Amino acid sequence: MSSTFIAPKSVRLQIGVFGRRNVGKSSTLNALTRQDFAIVSSVPGTTTDPIEKAMELAPLGPVLLIDSAGVDDEGTLGAERVARTRRVFDRVDVGLIVVDSTLGADAWGAFEEEIADELARRAVASLVVWNKVDASAPASEAVEAVRKRSLPSVEISALGDADGKSGSPKIREALTRLAPEEFFAAPPLVADLIPKGEFAVLVAPIDAAAPKGRLILPQVQTIRDLLDGESGCVVVRPELLSAALDRFKSPPALVVVDSQAFKTVAEIVPRSIPLTSFSILFARRQADLRTAVDGARRIAELSPDSRVLIAEACSHHATDDDIGTAKLPRWLRVRVGATLRIERAQGRDFPTVDELRRFDLIIHCGACSLNRREMLARLGRAAEAGVPTTNYGTAIAFLNGILERAVEPFGL
Repeated sequence: MSSTFIAPKSVRLQIGVFGRRNVGKSSTLNALTRQDFAIVSSVPGTTTDPIEKAMELAPLGPVLLIDSAGVDDEGTLGAERVARTRRVFDRVDVGLIVVDSTLGADAWGAFEEEIADELARRAVASLVVWNKVDASAPASEAVEAVRKRSLPSVEISALGDADGKSGSPKIREALTRLAPEEFFAAPPLVADLIPKGEFAVLVAPIDAAAPKGRLILPQVQTIRDLLDGESGCVVVRPELLSAALDRFKSPPALVVVDSQAFKTVAEIVPRSIPLTSFSILFARRQADLRTAVDGARRIAELSPDSRVLIAEACSHHATDDDIGTAKLPRWLRVRVGATLRIERAQGRDFPTVDELRRFDLIIHCGACSLNRREMLARLGRAAEAGVPTTNYGTAIAFLNGILERAVEPFGL
């Protein structure tokens, strides 16, 4: 299927599956997806890293299923697997806690309590899945422990469901009840800034970083959001912006630009026309715009001895003049000093709280490939470390002296 018709991970309901080794997590996911999504084995620790599966799961729609390694893994490699599993907690919207009912009263113990606590701390809805009930009903002591936590539960035989291709209807029904309300009514990206029937101009530079034959994800999502809001848009390259504006009988309601072209576009667009960037739109939707704006202003406090972390959510191949690896570091050093120390984090490898403490500022990408829950978890980690955070769009706007103008459309 063409990627045009595939929902990005950031708008999918992310469902994490947790539990001890060999309780049937992989079997549960195979039953839920009606396919061999994960390797099933009686050998403990078969799943070594979180495994993802994007799919349509009726009646929920687009979801991302994440099969984690057992949180009771042992040994040095086991510790790394556990660490990777714990990162999944920051991402998920719903957590499935799979329990082996054949373990009797020991089926629910310290491991399960820890998982439930981790999810509860993040206000993530949880579902207890009693597995292997074809072999043994859950022990009353274990059931009572779950009841005391007020956790919903279902009883299944994952292997039986997988063989029968039933799709685990009990789990699907429970997930529909537990899915966060915002999953069914996602906040707008830009449509609330544009009156119905009005137009926005989207300025999209075409360079080596743009996928051949396609637009980048933030541009695609912005176009779709405008269409959903019954608004229109014109997409142009920066060199055609003046001509495009001249053809409007009345000014467009908003101009949105790729952050790296902020300075050029700001000189072209009349001050009377609202202007912002794709990255700033995502700072509002995926994270917290006020935090990003406050963080951008902290650039003024950096010294040549400061240390900055540039974090990117995706692991794309960087070009020679990539925004995160080349342009932004160059602009920062021109402003602050050539000896400014800059480090990078990419993909899922976002530092721990202790690792973040040595930085003076974090500059994050627009996070179009993350869901809001994971991005907020990253902001929380930075706040705990006492490190201000901003994002590409707000930082670049500040460096170009147009931050106030770029956030005016949001009343800031």
